[in-house]
Amino acid sequence: MKLSFSLKLIGLLILVSHFSASAQKLSVTDLQIEHQVNPLAVEPAIPRMSWKLVSAGKDVFQKSYEIRVSTDAKQLLKGNNLLWNDTKITDQSVLIDYAGPALKAGQRYYWQVRVKDNHGNTSAWSSVQYWQMGLKPADWKAKWIAVQGKDTAQASPMFRKEFNLNKTVLSATAYITAKGLYEAYINGQKVGDAYFTPGWTSYKDHLQYQAYDVTTLIRKGANAFSAILADGWYKGRVAFNDRVSFYGDTRALLMQVEVEYTDGTHETLITDGSWKTAYGALLKSSHYDGEIYDARKEKTGWNGVGYKEDNTWSAVSLPDYGYNNLVGMSGPMVRKHERIKALKVFKTPQGDVVADFGQNLVGWVELHTKGPAGTRITLSHTEVLDKAGNFYTENLRSAKQQNTYYLKGNQEEIFSPHFSFQGFRYVKIEGYPQELKPEDLTAVVLHSDMTPTGTFETSNPLLNQLQHNITWGQKGNFVDVPTDCPQRDERLGWTGDAQAFYNTAAYNMNVSGFFTKWLKDVKADQHKDGSIPFVIPDVLNPSDAGAAGWGDVATIIPWGMYVTYGDKRILETQYDSMKAWVDFITSRSRDNLWNTGFHFGDWLFYRPDDDNDGRAAVTDKYMIAQCFYANSTQLLINAAQVLGKKEEQEKYSALLNDIKKAYVNEYLTPSGRLVSSTQTAYVLALQFDMLPENLREQAAERLVANIKNYGSHLTTGFLGTPYLCHVLSRFGHIDVAYDLLMQETYPSWLYPVKMGATTIWERWDGIKPDGSFQTPNMNSYNHYAYGAIGDWMYKNIAGIQAAAPGYKKIIIKPTVGGKLTWAEGSYNSDYGIIRNKWKIEDNKFKLTVTIPPNTTADVFVPNAKGEAYKQFQITSGEYTFEQ
Repeated sequence: MKLSFSLKLIGLLILVSHFSASAQKLSVTDLQIEHQVNPLAVEPAIPRMSWKLVSAGKDVFQKSYEIRVSTDAKQLLKGNNLLWNDTKITDQSVLIDYAGPALKAGQRYYWQVRVKDNHGNTSAWSSVQYWQMGLKPADWKAKWIAVQGKDTAQASPMFRKEFNLNKTVLSATAYITAKGLYEAYINGQKVGDAYFTPGWTSYKDHLQYQAYDVTTLIRKGANAFSAILADGWYKGRVAFNDRVSFYGDTRALLMQVEVEYTDGTHETLITDGSWKTAYGALLKSSHYDGEIYDARKEKTGWNGVGYKEDNTWSAVSLPDYGYNNLVGMSGPMVRKHERIKALKVFKTPQGDVVADFGQNLVGWVELHTKGPAGTRITLSHTEVLDKAGNFYTENLRSAKQQNTYYLKGNQEEIFSPHFSFQGFRYVKIEGYPQELKPEDLTAVVLHSDMTPTGTFETSNPLLNQLQHNITWGQKGNFVDVPTDCPQRDERLGWTGDAQAFYNTAAYNMNVSGFFTKWLKDVKADQHKDGSIPFVIPDVLNPSDAGAAGWGDVATIIPWGMYVTYGDKRILETQYDSMKAWVDFITSRSRDNLWNTGFHFGDWLFYRPDDDNDGRAAVTDKYMIAQCFYANSTQLLINAAQVLGKKEEQEKYSALLNDIKKAYVNEYLTPSGRLVSSTQTAYVLALQFDMLPENLREQAAERLVANIKNYGSHLTTGFLGTPYLCHVLSRFGHIDVAYDLLMQETYPSWLYPVKMGATTIWERWDGIKPDGSFQTPNMNSYNHYAYGAIGDWMYKNIAGIQAAAPGYKKIIIKPTVGGKLTWAEGSYNSDYGIIRNKWKIEDNKFKLTVTIPPNTTADVFVPNAKGEAYKQFQITSGEYTFEQ
């Protein structure tokens, strides 16, 4: 009877959709070029265009599109002087190749699109959007400028020059980069709203420049161009052992402004030998250690017009760095986001004045103060207080995380860093000249500007806090590169962490541009033998490469990008890197067994303090390596199939068969027991299909028995954790997966939540039940790897999955368990928002689903016990199901 009702309901909905869709308005929105909105430095010679359809109707598909492109926005609106006009009958609306005349470097192009749907509706033309092509090496006329002599000062050098423009400005674009970090100004106004530019890349291979529309900053008459530099990743302290000047020892600036005048003429303004340089108030800047700023040394007006004191400034030098490695931005810039007021200011038992912001975050503190000239105020940052409630910094290792300000005096002053960021919840304030109040401090959150795409909420508050912690861990560690942690003297792009967390990251935020940029560094820093360094960009020793689960980032994330965004070009770009990694493993293998070299293994797995009975969940590292060898080979086969590389698909398919045979012969007993009988061992064997099919069910039973033997606790580390609940669900043990997820005692996902965590911890027991800490030299409280469970929560609790690359086809399949009475989730795909809400009410499972235009979905509806799934195929629109 319930099934009959559901079928009738769906039939009614589909009938309604056919009746009502034609009456609904159709429009086009969210136009993008290469995953970016109105980008100004596009690198690919053939950019790709994407858009979304908007319609309140149901069963809406794009039947055809028309794109038009012009170099003149006004003419484009009239449909005149078009550079390219293309009409195609297709439902493709994502990553469509530009196919017009060759595009010119530095030229801006305007574009619109309109579509027709399957009901005969035609949208209006979209709003006008644009993109601007990047510069080629030959287009650079600016000269690199630096201080004279050796660049040994800790202070930040400032550069300036005034230009006089005799004509009225129509438009202007500034192209800027630096060796080190820069902040640029035009007429006293900061250029752009980004921080830590030009970003961190594999500088020896490619250095990003940023392009800015500065039309509103430049005027007819006198104009002042200026910039200040800092060490950053290029020259500053990076990685371990106080390493400095890893990429170079001289900070330098390159700035070129292209000006178009209203009379049709053009002028190029550049950095050259006529610029001047001096040092000012920023005495020291370091990512790890913070900044020292002496406001008494400020050169008032230095970045504006009419500054006379520059006659005492020094001449610049002109280092010959060339332009061949310069590339435009392909990912999001780091920008300011939330502003968080201090919850309270208090004194610790040791007498320190400390502010609590209530959230472990990444960014800096904006300080408001007033006091006598020369007053020294120091802000120290940390994540946790110790058991006694005192300020605790031991887990920062050698990183100071400290900003020091000297007041100019007798006026209201506002301080915040320029080129440093901190990871913190608590701030210790020393030397504040007045009574410190919470409103005197504001925490400013900074991270790469990724659009939020996912939402997730349930009837369980602890689970909701876990999702909050996962999201904030991502914010704090996606600061231009995917770092392991944002606070101690590390902050590196560890490849194992990144690959483990990719799927979750892609649900929470649009990471298409972020990882497109970072994968260029993966490819650039890959060694000639095909091995992948432990961290990207690579700032470690040459031998630090080639570990299982870490180097596999070369295959896991490119394939993940294809699944999430349908981005075939990322596979084309990264294919050689993927292949080189697999070939590297093969070259290190003996008889198809990867049992050589250094491996981290299942990093930070469960390891109790008093392990007298062998309870530590140690998994053979070579056994793990063999599983990842198979997985990377499978992903390479997948990529070869997508790219039409049939011979290589066949070659690596044969290799995969040999890899799995070798695994079975080496690590599996005839009865189906693995050499390492740990959760991670069984999880990886089942996730990557290492076992004969007839032995998989019993292996899953062994996994369940292991979990129950540990009292429904997980014992996995960085490599086993991402797949643990997925494997349990796949083999029919959804109840055990929920038991693990809802476990509140150590080790578990919810134990840190119960202990007050607001981000994901590096260790399952970063703070022990008695309030003491884990090993301080490796105990971060903002370390996203274990947040990989978010992928399972989206796929299984919210029930949102991609059934085809880029979510062109969708699966909605929520699961019941964990005593949840309701859950809801959404994902803003490249086609639009997918939304799913379910609740259990009156012993019935009630489900509401929203599917975006131009997609289809298979919906699986369980009953209130999570059983007896019924399947339905639907198109766009909102639908309600009940069973």
